[in-house]
Amino acid sequence: MGMVFVDVGMSLDGFIAGPNAGPRNPLGDGGTCIHQWVYPLAAFRTRLGMEGGESGSDNDRLEAVFARTGAYVMGRCMFDEGEVGWPEDPPFRAPVFVLTHRPREPWVRRGGTTFTFVNEGVESALERARAEAGDRDIRISGGADAIRQCLEAGVVDELTIHLAPILLGRGVPLFERLLAERLALSIADVEGSPLVTHLTYRLAGR
Repeated sequence: MGMVFVDVGMSLDGFIAGPNAGPRNPLGDGGTCIHQWVYPLAAFRTRLGMEGGESGSDNDRLEAVFARTGAYVMGRCMFDEGEVGWPEDPPFRAPVFVLTHRPREPWVRRGGTTFTFVNEGVESALERARAEAGDRDIRISGGADAIRQCLEAGVVDELTIHLAPILLGRGVPLFERLLAERLALSIADVEGSPLVTHLTYRLAGR
């Protein structure tokens, strides 16, 4: 069985999206700046059916994330924001389980991506994701509420934050309302590049 991990971009002041986020404004005002390090990379462009792109350590890191992931879990707000912009062949190339209180039939896309909507909670979504992922890992993609639910449930083995050198001032905070006493982190890896600092933590007891 693989591990459960979070891999998320964040501004220096703790936001993973800007204010006013929604389907018509994915990632909110200024939120795309968090991911400036990703957009030029060959691994990112290939996943969107584009040619070219940059190689190097950041690209290697992104390729490794895609390669290790056998299934995804995400929140309904993240899905709603992405649905309007994802191509027919979304970048996941693996099953995606969407946490929701609004049932919906599975949405089958090209390239091996099927969005399955789970309204029985985090544990149910993870159980279904494990069945699909096999020996590969499960990525908790976001948004903030889905990540917090998984952290508080004690199911996350590894947390990677790609810390962007920007200040948003307001938006969607990652750690708001998180029950911090349930978490004990240890540093597993720190790597810097010109546009971002990659911080990886292991969760105690995992």
